[in-house]
Amino acid sequence: MANVTVQDINKLRQLTGVGMMDCKKALVECDGDFDKAIDYLREKGKKLAAKRADRSANEGCVLAECDSSNTFAAVIMINCETDFVAQNEGFVSFTKSVLDQAIKAKAKTIDEVNKLSINGTTVETLLVDQVAKIGEKITFSQYSAIEAPATYAYTHPGNRMASVVGLNKTNFDKVGKEMAMQVVSMRPISVDKSSVPQDIIEKEMEVYRIQIKEEGKPENMIEKIAEGKLNKFFKESTLLPQEFILEAKTTVEQYLKQQDKDLTVTSFARAELGA
Repeated sequence: MANVTVQDINKLRQLTGVGMMDCKKALVECDGDFDKAIDYLREKGKKLAAKRADRSANEGCVLAECDSSNTFAAVIMINCETDFVAQNEGFVSFTKSVLDQAIKAKAKTIDEVNKLSINGTTVETLLVDQVAKIGEKITFSQYSAIEAPATYAYTHPGNRMASVVGLNKTNFDKVGKEMAMQVVSMRPISVDKSSVPQDIIEKEMEVYRIQIKEEGKPENMIEKIAEGKLNKFFKESTLLPQEFILEAKTTVEQYLKQQDKDLTVTSFARAELGA
């Protein structure tokens, strides 16, 4: 059996972030071989992840960021079980490192991000390492990316919600940041009614029809009333027709036109814990 020193244990801890006792056990079990000890701890993380699979991971870290050219942006959510872990500097740094790598690679999906490498280890494996290090269920639950002539990002204080927004024109930095804040605050589902998915429209209409029938309205009035409710839904739940949060009685679209008659939002993405 190899002579495992405090220096060896501390070195493994620095490499993995896992607690001292677990590092000592790994080195003892692996006869002092660091590579085998790292694999040992990784397997421990997989087993722990399997055991905690049925646990709820409702806390976490949500971040948004743009690339250096401000033409590509992404928002990410990595979940954990407790707010204590979510607010931990190490967990926030880990989430940011994944987002940084994803933006550098211009990844479009979670699957693409999972396959990326950070210091020679895939993101997918690093997530398992986080389980071994932290002892909680960790899930990579959301990643959305956009591209536009100009992109902007906003992360709300506390890292619980964030957004990215694309504009069709450059040199409107103040407006872009305001739009990102609008998306976080007002939770629109799309840019305008033309971009609302058809299945959402059909679901809303069905709910309205049921409500109207229960109110005893005449059969021949149901569709017309439902259409009216749908238009109100578009106004409240899509970005451009919404009231601008920083200027009462002005819609987002009106505010954009005040800055430039052709200025508009091309796309956005948002993420929020518990949403």
